[in-house]
Amino acid sequence: MPDLVRIPRILVCIPAYNEVMSISTIVKKAANYASEVIVYDDGSTDNTAEVAKDAGAIVIRSRKNRGYGVAITRLFEAALEKDADVMVTIDSDGQHDPVEIPRILEPISNEGYDIVVGSRFLGNNNSSQLKIPSYRNLGIKTITRFTEAASYNGITDAQSGFRGYSKNALSKISLFEDGMAVSTEIILRAREKNLAIKEVPVSINYDVEEPSTHNPVSHGAGVLYSIIQFISLRHPLAFYGLPGIVFLITAVALLNYGMMVYGSHRHSSVEYIVSSVGFGVVGIVLLATGAILYTITALLKGRIKDL
Repeated sequence: MPDLVRIPRILVCIPAYNEVMSISTIVKKAANYASEVIVYDDGSTDNTAEVAKDAGAIVIRSRKNRGYGVAITRLFEAALEKDADVMVTIDSDGQHDPVEIPRILEPISNEGYDIVVGSRFLGNNNSSQLKIPSYRNLGIKTITRFTEAASYNGITDAQSGFRGYSKNALSKISLFEDGMAVSTEIILRAREKNLAIKEVPVSINYDVEEPSTHNPVSHGAGVLYSIIQFISLRHPLAFYGLPGIVFLITAVALLNYGMMVYGSHRHSSVEYIVSSVGFGVVGIVLLATGAILYTITALLKGRIKDL
């Protein structure tokens, strides 16, 4: 009897909030490439959940709007519970075309990648890029540059919600962000776990009704804060220690100059002395913070066995 070929279990997971106009089309298109389609309804005040269910999706409902990060975390958990081989996430507002799901799946299924990100900035997407609002384009690229510096070289779209995750990635990534910063957190944690990541070109449609309900300033600030916080906790000696050394060197230079002024003119230079003390105190605090955080993280990672 010939060996049975196991068909990969593919879940398409869709976080949704008040997307009653588009969710049915997204679910039906996505179903062509999935074993199951799961919609996380994040406290919608319209009939998003009912329409998604009627379209054939499994619906997970939240009583209140808890944020994009919570939605993604819950979908990760659902994929693990259902023993998915691959999970694809796609936005519910129609910006991404489910027809392109095979582009996301192919590198995971055939090339062994753990995470695939659909990038609006790769390939022949010049027409799509021209439609990106200038403020959003600047924000995405700024966030992406910070993310790239802390993770993988060559990342072009750290904020894309059109992604694929292997079973290995699903099992190794634990998420904590509640909001939009979760997209960046995933990439940072993937780098920490040495997961293989690839970007593929995808199209994007900005001609949709209310493509984003998030304030771009607060969104960008929140994501950047998350990146800085992540770096500071993962590399505390470099993040706090190096600036601390710079502050201490500046303090010594100011004190030395103040003493030179006193030696030449026989009067104290109060402003240099005060500045020197200020820089010195800040430098010591930064060095102490770096040392304390490094010790804590080392203990948590089991690097220090005996005290």
